[in-house]
Formats: sequence, C-alpha cells, structure tokens
Amino acid sequence: MVRLPLTLMELQRGERLGALLRTARAERTMVDVAFDAGISPETLRKIESGRIATPAFATIATIAGVLNISLDELWMTLTVDTAGLKAERRREPAQVRLAG
Repeated sequence: MVRLPLTLMELQRGERLGALLRTARAERTMVDVAFDAGISPETLRKIESGRIATPAFATIATIAGVLNISLDELWMTLTVDTAGLKAERRREPAQVRLAG
C-alpha cells in the first residue's frame, strides 16, 4: 500500500500537536511519559518533533490522558487554521438533524 504524502495542513497540525505535548509534559521526562503511556520514548520523540504528524488516535488519547489534557482541548488546539483563528464548528441543532 502506497501512502500519499502529507499535506501542508497535516504537517502543521503535527507540529502543533508536538508543541502542545512538549508544553504539557513540562518537567516530566520523555521516558517517564512514554512509559506511563505504554509507548516507546522514540515514538513520543517523533510525535513531539512532528516526524509522526498523523499518529493513531488511540496513541494520542493515551498520551493526552497521561498528561491530563482533555481531548476537547487537544482538538481545539489542533484545529487552529494557519491564520491562528479557531476553526469554526458547523453543527446543526439536534432538532434540525432529527427533523431532516
């Protein structure tokens, strides 16, 4: 299976993810966080550096749990567009969806 090259947006999102994780990790060592998350320190290093720009959701959810980051906060941070503005949420009210 051939994997398509990542888009600029995916690469930027990977960089934002890495920065968020490094900030949340603060004084904890990469080894401690990786051990608590059940991943290798090398995997965490690659995610934090942006080399793995699109890690598996389960991996990110586990790391977020170890670092006490809510998935909502994580999502909002990662969906910032390139101008630095939060991405719009386009949700219809539940009544409209059900009526449609």
